[in-house]
Amino acid sequence: MADKPNVVIVMTDQQRADFMSAEGFPLQTTPALDAIARDGVRFVRGYTPIPVCLPARCSMFTGRFATAHGARGNYDTTGMRYSVDLLQLLKQQGYKTALVGKNHSHIVPRRDMDYASEYGHMTGRVRPSNREGDTAFNRWMMNLLHWVSEKPTPFPVSYQYPVRIVDDAIEFLRNGLREPFFLWASFSEPHNPFQVPKPYFDMFLPEAVPDRVAGPEVLKRKGFPWDWEGRLIEHYHPGYDMLWRRVRSNYCGMLRLIDDQVKRLWEYLESSKLRERTHFVFVADHGDFTGDYGLIRKGVGLAECLVRIPFIWSGPGVRSHIERDAFVSLVDILPTVCEVLGVELPEGVQGRSLAPILSGGDYPGSEFESIYAEYGFGGLPWTDAGDDGFTWDKTFIESPEGAQNENDLNRVRITFDELNSITQSGHVKMVRKGDWKLVYTFMGRSEMYNLKCDPAELNDLMGDQSLRDVREALERELTYWLVRIQDTLPFGRYRMRTERGNYFKI
Repeated sequence: MADKPNVVIVMTDQQRADFMSAEGFPLQTTPALDAIARDGVRFVRGYTPIPVCLPARCSMFTGRFATAHGARGNYDTTGMRYSVDLLQLLKQQGYKTALVGKNHSHIVPRRDMDYASEYGHMTGRVRPSNREGDTAFNRWMMNLLHWVSEKPTPFPVSYQYPVRIVDDAIEFLRNGLREPFFLWASFSEPHNPFQVPKPYFDMFLPEAVPDRVAGPEVLKRKGFPWDWEGRLIEHYHPGYDMLWRRVRSNYCGMLRLIDDQVKRLWEYLESSKLRERTHFVFVADHGDFTGDYGLIRKGVGLAECLVRIPFIWSGPGVRSHIERDAFVSLVDILPTVCEVLGVELPEGVQGRSLAPILSGGDYPGSEFESIYAEYGFGGLPWTDAGDDGFTWDKTFIESPEGAQNENDLNRVRITFDELNSITQSGHVKMVRKGDWKLVYTFMGRSEMYNLKCDPAELNDLMGDQSLRDVREALERELTYWLVRIQDTLPFGRYRMRTERGNYFKI
């Protein structure tokens, strides 16, 4: 086992790529991550396969898109389809495994992991040494109702979940561990509730945060269900858009808090002589609106702020560079680990190995010239209805199938859930290639954007006849992806043998 490298995946929840200082963001939100990126490869074009927590995490572990593995929403993994996931593969290779932090996948940590310490967005392991304080902090987080705090969090920094998650990770690493090991350090931040204690609360003042790409004035232009989502938030939090600068201020503070804790973990690996034999991967499951379009969290559309994620890989044999051209995805992590370990790809894996890119060698550029993402439960999508252009039924939105989210300890107060039957209905498919993005929905509505000229995705060029060749090329690319991700699983009793090498365009 001594020749097998360790694998550490650090994942954040709802971290958009463009808020990294290495991306040119004007505030110093991620100095430690910037340094780690300089030690390895930073993929500028890193994407989530679906901007929803659970299915994105399942895609990372299975190397399969949500359409294939079957978990398309946040609440159910029943009937998921895959042969061997990343965790099982590593256990077969003799790895000790650990989860510290947020799970929200198909994995059952206390059954599947050798070490597990789980955290949520409003719950964390209560430490025996601080039982009363941790319980009070959890209660305060719960009562924030996934909203934004306009005051500093009234608890010390040491109570914050990222600090405690790294404490637990270090406990796992120092507990007489023999290599090799797999550690999934999964931060539940910068996901809402948007809160942060001092000094992070004052580190990025609301008046100093950069302007958003657009406000709520563009929601009707973006169409249904974007405008419905905006009205839903307003229904539960009247005047919410007045807080968008505070949302961004807190979000940036949370990023810096996370960054400081990633630095602690990285430095422990260095001081313990583990880093040189460890593949260290930093990713997010998806991004966040953080006020863009007058929205927060996620829920509608495939805007870049939701689908483009930080993606950093450092480790043995990795040549330091910034990869600006290759489009990569969370589904590529499993096949990359397979190549690093020299083991066969499991049946049904749809991702591609990044190993040639990591080593700085030649790689098939055409295979990484585009990327695909999607969302939607399926079925017919809800559409505009009523005189004011909305499907707006108070009984519906305050039902479990609608938009309610009961979050306080007594389960008597509700707030909005952006992942509801209206926003998640139907299918939405996307392809990115070069400066272009093409989006198709189930009912045939399509959008095309030039992101170099229109990063806010407000100028739909689908009907521009002078761009017919561009549109047709993007449609061919999307068709290629839709054919490619057709599932080969499950196999029946009698089946043909399938090729399990990497996918490459012919």
